[in-house]
Amino acid sequence: MALTPDDVVTKQFQHVRFKEGFDPDEVDDFLDEIVVEWRKTIAENEELKAKLAALESGEAAPAAEAPAAEEPVVTEVPAAAPVAAPAVESDAAPAAQSAGIIELAQRLHDEHVAEGKAQRDQLISEAQAQAASIVAEAEKQGREERARLEKERTTLEGRITELRNFERDYRSQLRSYIEGQLRDLDTAGSSSGSTPVSAIGL
Repeated sequence: MALTPDDVVTKQFQHVRFKEGFDPDEVDDFLDEIVVEWRKTIAENEELKAKLAALESGEAAPAAEAPAAEEPVVTEVPAAAPVAAPAVESDAAPAAQSAGIIELAQRLHDEHVAEGKAQRDQLISEAQAQAASIVAEAEKQGREERARLEKERTTLEGRITELRNFERDYRSQLRSYIEGQLRDLDTAGSSSGSTPVSAIGL
């Protein structure tokens, strides 16, 4: 398939993530296509030059073979002039076309590099925003967890206080009960004339 300037203008390269620029293999392949087309153009140019030289050198042979009486042969000499003009133009055309292709390729390269930098900056800003969101969410969850643990600690401290009060009341009641039982035993022992319980160390 022949490569045209429009192909160069419309060529799209794949962007490479987290790198600046384009896929080197794809760019190399495209440049190889350009080189092939340039070589074809140079070969065609050389072929046209050879044909022109052959036509110009072949003009003398028919003139020598023709009879001297025939004058129309001379009219073929000016015909070579129009052929030579396009050949000169064809020499300049590939050079101008090549310069245009290089300029377009450079411009496309600059545009794609700028686009890659813009995408890189956008990715960085999005990543920073996402990181800030994650940090904020983690801090919020940390505050909620600390509040929950503080509430749970307050509840446990209240329960511990209740248990201590219960223990104190229980000991007091148990002491009162035992002392009451000892008094009852003392009373029962004195009324029966026996040795009081308190005398034997109970």
